[in-house]
Parts: sequence; C-alpha cells; structure tokens
Amino acid sequence: MKVILASDHAGIELRQELVALLKERGTDFQDLGPQTRESVDYPDFASQVARAVVAEAGTLGVLVCGTGIGMSIVANKHRGIRAALCTTEFEARMTRAHNDANVLCLGQRVVGAGVARGILEAFLSTAFEGGRHEKRVQKIRDVEAQQR
Repeated sequence: MKVILASDHAGIELRQELVALLKERGTDFQDLGPQTRESVDYPDFASQVARAVVAEAGTLGVLVCGTGIGMSIVANKHRGIRAALCTTEFEARMTRAHNDANVLCLGQRVVGAGVARGILEAFLSTAFEGGRHEKRVQKIRDVEAQQR
C-alpha cells in the first residue's frame, strides 16, 4: 500500500503529524506538500492527490485543509475517487469497509493531532468488505459514468 498526502496552507501541521505516523508504521508514502505556510489553493493539491490515486492501483490518498470540506469536494470531482471527510475512527472504518473510500479528508481546525492519527490508522487498517457493498460501489461508478 502506498499513501499520497497533500494539504493546503491551513493543514500543514496536521499533515506533518500524519507523515510522522506513516514513517512510524513503515508505510510507503509520498508527500506532495506544500512545504511553507504561504497561501495556496486547495483545489490544486486535491487534484494532484486524486490523479495520483487513480493512476496507481492500491494507492490511498490523504488530504488536509482547515475543515476538510474543500478538499473532499474537489477530490470527489475526479472519476474513480471516493473521498470521505472523517472526524471519527468509526467513520474511517465504515467508509473503507462499506464505500471502499480511497481518499481520507481531514480538517486541521476540526480534529486534533491525536484524533487524526487514530482516524488515519483506522482508515489504513480497514479493508473493503465487498459482498453486498460491492453492488453499491458499482452504482457509484455508474453515476460517474453517466456524468461524463
């Protein structure tokens, strides 16, 4: 498994905390930045991560901004992305298990570092259950196909 991360200027500190967790776990990752607190546009970074996740099977994405909302909106505009804004470990487990989410979105102004670490751990350690959920995920793919 590989994880691709990015944030905007409002999510740098939390993203750095999550990078530390990935290093501790020995998880393969790529950090797309930004590296400074200079104002940047979150759609640019969300799109970079979304494109990378779609391009490489088995890759998961993590996006952080002030609330996580903007990142999730942009990421979900990309075909093949199922981005989930999570504020609890339960949500992270459920979105992986039932929705086969491939991008986790977090808000630095919403969750603290400890909670975010737990959410990311739950997201990474939960597999898609398939079964009855596969039919529903296929319906999401069908909606995407109709929109393009």
